[in-house]
Amino acid sequence: MVCGGFSCSKNCLCALNLLYTLVSLLLIGIAAWGIGFGLISSFRVVGVAIAVGIFLFLIALVGLIGAVKHHQVLLFFYMIILLLVFVIQFSVSCACLTLNKDQQSQLLEVGWNNTNTAKQDIERNLNCCGFRYVKIDEDCSAACSKPHCSPCAPIIEEYSGMVLRFVGGIGLFFSFTEILGVWLTYRYRNQKDPRANPSAFL
Repeated sequence: MVCGGFSCSKNCLCALNLLYTLVSLLLIGIAAWGIGFGLISSFRVVGVAIAVGIFLFLIALVGLIGAVKHHQVLLFFYMIILLLVFVIQFSVSCACLTLNKDQQSQLLEVGWNNTNTAKQDIERNLNCCGFRYVKIDEDCSAACSKPHCSPCAPIIEEYSGMVLRFVGGIGLFFSFTEILGVWLTYRYRNQKDPRANPSAFL
């Protein structure tokens, strides 16, 4: 059968949702790996990563079941949720790609001041103390002796642009797969299964 028919749409939708399932399991696995090796001790960071992974897994599961069974209601809700995720992810990805150095620096400082556990992880892994200045009276998780420690801001800012471009690029790529999923789902919902009973088609 030529691509664009019922079977082709079904197979493409199943393949897309299998990709989302693998990505969600990878996200959960990376969070668990970070905890296991002591790289991340912040429950908030790990919790967000696991929550996003579980959410993506559930969306993929709904899409997979809807595609296999040609279930009109599941496919409708899957299409709506995927469209909302696309709008949010596309906006965040564009924001990541358009931040300049000053905005990145301000964002990093706000994040630094609003977290404690992640701050300790950064100090320990990058062997630095404080954000812009090393303060003698503040606790530091780094192994270096405090008067000779360097502040964390220059080290973080050196990689922040690259990380934001990477995250923005990956997010942008997946946002286009989501709009592809919406289009495939819309098309697949309105196609008739050639093996089904004609009176059973909604």
